[in-house]
Amino acid sequence: MTDLEADLRKAVRGEIGFDVTSRALVTMDASNYRRVPLGVVAPRDADDVAAVLEVCRTHRVPVVPRGGGTSIAGQATGTGVVLDFTRHMNRVLALDAEARTAVVQPGLVLDRLQDAASPHGLRFGPDPSTHSRCTLGGMIGNNSCGSHSVAWGTTADSVAELDVVTAHGQRLRLGQEWAGAPTGLRELVDGELARLRTGFPELPRRISGYALDALLPEHRADVARSFCGSEGTLGVLTEAVVRLVEAPRARALAVLGYADEGAAAEAAAGLLVHRPLTVEGMAADLVPSTVALPRGGAWLFVETGGSSESEARARAEDIVRAADVLDALVVTDPAGQRALWRIREDASGTATRMPDGSEAWPGWEDCAVPPQRLGAYLRDFRGLLVSHGLKGTPYGHFGDGCIHVRIDFDLLTGPGIARFRRFSEELADLVAAHGGSLSGEHGDGQARAELLPRMYGEEMVALFERAKAIWDPDDLLNPGMLVRPAPLDTDLRFSVLPREPVEVAFGYPADGGDFSAAVRRCVGVAKCRTTSVTGSAVMCPSFRATGEEAHSTRGRARLLHEMLAGEAGGLVTDGWRSEEVREALDLCLSCKGCRTDCPVGVDMATYKAEFLHHHYAGRRRPAAHHSMGRLPMWLRGVDRMRAAAVVNALASVRPLAAVAKRLGGIAPERRIPKVATETFSRWWDRRKARGAGGDPVILWPDTFTEHLSPSVGQAAVRVLEAAGLRVVLPPTVHLEKAPVGDGRTVALDPVSLLRGRGRVCCGLTYVSTGQLDRARTVLRRTLDLMAPVLETSAPVVVLEPSCAAALRTDLPELLHDDPRAARLASRVLTFAEALERLAPGWRPPALNRPVAGQTHCHQHAVLGDLADRRLREAAGLTGDLVGGCCGLAGNFGFEKGHFEVSRACAEDQLLPSVRQAPEDAVVLADGFSCRTQLEQLAGVRGRHLAEVLAETLRSGEDADGVGGP
Repeated sequence: MTDLEADLRKAVRGEIGFDVTSRALVTMDASNYRRVPLGVVAPRDADDVAAVLEVCRTHRVPVVPRGGGTSIAGQATGTGVVLDFTRHMNRVLALDAEARTAVVQPGLVLDRLQDAASPHGLRFGPDPSTHSRCTLGGMIGNNSCGSHSVAWGTTADSVAELDVVTAHGQRLRLGQEWAGAPTGLRELVDGELARLRTGFPELPRRISGYALDALLPEHRADVARSFCGSEGTLGVLTEAVVRLVEAPRARALAVLGYADEGAAAEAAAGLLVHRPLTVEGMAADLVPSTVALPRGGAWLFVETGGSSESEARARAEDIVRAADVLDALVVTDPAGQRALWRIREDASGTATRMPDGSEAWPGWEDCAVPPQRLGAYLRDFRGLLVSHGLKGTPYGHFGDGCIHVRIDFDLLTGPGIARFRRFSEELADLVAAHGGSLSGEHGDGQARAELLPRMYGEEMVALFERAKAIWDPDDLLNPGMLVRPAPLDTDLRFSVLPREPVEVAFGYPADGGDFSAAVRRCVGVAKCRTTSVTGSAVMCPSFRATGEEAHSTRGRARLLHEMLAGEAGGLVTDGWRSEEVREALDLCLSCKGCRTDCPVGVDMATYKAEFLHHHYAGRRRPAAHHSMGRLPMWLRGVDRMRAAAVVNALASVRPLAAVAKRLGGIAPERRIPKVATETFSRWWDRRKARGAGGDPVILWPDTFTEHLSPSVGQAAVRVLEAAGLRVVLPPTVHLEKAPVGDGRTVALDPVSLLRGRGRVCCGLTYVSTGQLDRARTVLRRTLDLMAPVLETSAPVVVLEPSCAAALRTDLPELLHDDPRAARLASRVLTFAEALERLAPGWRPPALNRPVAGQTHCHQHAVLGDLADRRLREAAGLTGDLVGGCCGLAGNFGFEKGHFEVSRACAEDQLLPSVRQAPEDAVVLADGFSCRTQLEQLAGVRGRHLAEVLAETLRSGEDADGVGGP
């Protein structure tokens, strides 16, 4: 233990982390920069903050305050001690609805403040796109704004008083009329009044530098306002009194279509006279092709408010009439508005991938110019991009003249980094020529501080340095930011990564086969750190269960980054054998939620499987990998021996079950599921084929349906045949030609007989436990069995969502060298998709009941659930399923040590939705894991949608609705 660590442990009551994991998690924020700290402290209160500062001052170690870590200029990273306010100092201390103020701690996430203010009809005005994870302390440090700044201004406009601890331990209460000003600050301002009155550009989004003009007499010498945007360089915030605004009772969103971003930018300023709540702009490059927006190549999102929906709509329609648009859309439905706003909010991540798949980065994320000059500035900006051979897609706060853009800088090679510097210098000159600010929202940090003289001139920057010296004479707080800055092209986070691709098992087609590029996808926007989910969203259940950064998608990506850096400067130096990485990945449920919910498509489930594959290569694996990772093999053995009844009987004897669970690495809290005494395939063999003639539909007998829930398969057969489809099962023998009849009957040749019978398998359990060599073997055998089917056009219906997802994604990515893998993946249909595409004229029986339950996480992330929604609606099943993950997640919730997290995940969304459901609600759970979790934790029987429909068919209800196509 170092002297610094020992002294901190003596002085501080909060947690202290000098270990590899704690440090690795905060080496980066959402910027291009990386700095390795000495340690991390999570202070419990202001006394802890003061103690940390005293110890660090004694040891001459810098201190960096950090909130959600979503800063994009590097100001939330440092080489000394990082203060993490999110763990303890994260509360709303008081809320005065009458005075419209709240007292908050710096680690409070903005959405939690909005939740507290909402019942009073109030809200905090500024709302960055990271509102679900950014903190009030970070917003004050960066003077954040958000989409509603045209109505409610910046964070500085919403700050009344601030409690601050200086580097020398002074506790100051900052406010107006010089309240809390450190000694010497007033004298500095009094001596520079003329410069302060003339040296700052007039524009709504001037964030760069120190706001020393807020200390002018005509601005009531507002020390609190001046402190905003100081990026943790002047003092450490411990508490804030913030102002709230009245929230509109109703809102409408006018989406205005323009030919291009230039036309949208030219129009934005003219809309401000209508006093909208937002004027946001984005171009087609950032919009998913499936999104239904008005005709155009760029759009303005203009929100209006009112006391009623009709009033809000009328204001929106006034704006549409006043705007010169190609097309327009007005949305008053809250769900529709949320869907549209998600497109805009995800742009900070979406923009990191260009349309051609190449990478793009922050660095010039949020310059701002006077709104009236935005169109001209964008034309010049585009010209500068072209002259440097760069590409980027501007978007952002057009009404305030603030533009976000991610640019395809080459930050991996010397020439590319040199071009990054030249472009940055020329763009700084361009912004200054248009009377703008280098930062219009996210602060200067390391990305822009070096260039502040181009905006302010050397004398003003020297004045900033004098102000810093008054607040922090020892340069203890966040050195290298704002004044005496580090060069903008040093400390780049990519510099430590390997230049050659790492040998891996998966293909990573979206990243050119490069695992380093896959890990680089995480740019730190931290959407995985949200504490609640909306709609069917999933990411990140383990973080919501533990609240620990190490259990977020971003945290795991940071550790993988350090692992890849290795001996080149990474904190993790033992590569694939790293215990730190293994421990962080241990609580990843492999739910795949990040694959869809992460704006840049980080796929941590795949990264986890890859890591486990290498980590355990040539080493002893955990017992759970053998017991549950090889579940298909064990269950086939039970079937061959006809031992299901015996296994179930033994599992019901508690002492024997306890021994089995201990040997198998299974959580003692779990009950071992019963094995079906008759498998789905045996049921199929003894029944007579029914259904119409025509081309066959292949029904996939996944392991769970086959051995644990054959009733699901039986139900699916009844429904599919009722819809007029001819159902067959996959071949069980490697055939040289297509099967006939029921899909399994063939004229066997001697070679086929010698090969023996086999079963198709998606390899899911092997993939999730990182047994990728075994998974490849199983999948190649499956492709061999399916070879004659793949020569036809027969679709493959998969009932278990996790198995369908494995076939659609894991199969082609793991066997990327086998063209049959992509062919099989393209044939996979879910149960609802099969009915919709293959029997479009069939009507399901009318159930007319509410539903409860959860959209399967793999369904949401990989397969999509639109067909399921339409099928439920057609069957009269009303209501929506919740998001999140059930927490069992295949082997995860059964593994020893995972039970509490598994239960916490279930309690996040699934179990509350079932408890609150009407008595006559149908509890839907298409996944075997989801049904098992419901049964074991809530005593509730969940059913696959096929079972619900088949039950009505069997009872003969609504007979007119079950005819053929």
